[in-house]
Amino acid sequence: MTTRPDSLGMQEAALALPDQIEESLAQDLQTDEFPDASDIDQLVVMGMGGSGIAGDIVKAIVSPRIPIPVVVSKGYECPNFVGRRTLVMVVSFSGETEETLHAATTANERDAHIFAVTCGGTLSRLAEEWQASLSLVDPAIPMPRCAVGAMSVPLLRALDSMGLIEGLKDDFEDAVTTLRNRSDRIRDGSDISRSVGESLANHIPLVYGGGALGEVAAVRFKNQLNENAKTPAFFNVMPETCHNELAGWGAAHSGEPNIVAVQLRHSYEHPRLSPRFDFNEAVAGSGKSDVINVWAEGDSELAQLFDLILVGDQTSLEVAALLGQDPGPIDVLAQLKHRLAQ
Repeated sequence: MTTRPDSLGMQEAALALPDQIEESLAQDLQTDEFPDASDIDQLVVMGMGGSGIAGDIVKAIVSPRIPIPVVVSKGYECPNFVGRRTLVMVVSFSGETEETLHAATTANERDAHIFAVTCGGTLSRLAEEWQASLSLVDPAIPMPRCAVGAMSVPLLRALDSMGLIEGLKDDFEDAVTTLRNRSDRIRDGSDISRSVGESLANHIPLVYGGGALGEVAAVRFKNQLNENAKTPAFFNVMPETCHNELAGWGAAHSGEPNIVAVQLRHSYEHPRLSPRFDFNEAVAGSGKSDVINVWAEGDSELAQLFDLILVGDQTSLEVAALLGQDPGPIDVLAQLKHRLAQ
């Protein structure tokens, strides 16, 4: 691993992801407060930023298995259909996320079933007032974006305990084993994230993912580059890319492009996506741009998604080190919150 400024311990937090998942699995859930599966017609997950990615993970993993629609809501608005037969999962690491608190309050006013995941703060207090289910996250985790396991695992466990999904026990075990193997390679410097980071430093990354799993991994990769490395980055998803963005590589090759494409691949892609990735690589790499392929490890969907997340997290830390950026502080976002508070 590259020597780096790291005032908040972001490197160790990233490598602790398998431990974080195991610790979340060991915590007690207030299952007595959960509604019966027969009483739920819709699932909504509310959250923003580093907390909101938990909703994306839940949707990607459970949508193929669950008999009800799953909606991820990011913003002030509560979906109009939310009512007494809706399970609303509210995710805010700090418990103070303005948009999430506003939407959750509306959901409670509509008599929705609420399950909150937070370190504390206003959301914890409101959950107690609403007599809602609550799962508390370790506040020692340095930043919300480092709590991806701690924030998402309680949501998946809750759905499993209610009987809305099943079979997650083996998936969690597979994820922990896969992540430990990845973490060991990161520690000894042999992981692909090092070379990917070297290729992305001083370039604009364009991250592609395939299907639901790939999309979550790609947006997470992009966001981590933004926050940890303080660098612009963008993402898109297959097959939508093949209906618009693919054409943009024509002009990109007319000059000196500063773009490096990263294709995040997994074994749960639709079989028709593989030739699209191949064609995208041929077009994007036909000029002076580089194309990097990263394949997920693990057997289950959950393991492969978390594996791609860890690769992206570590790559962003490698880029931050090469650019001399401290990955922890996000001053510009703190300035925005301060301005909005005024």
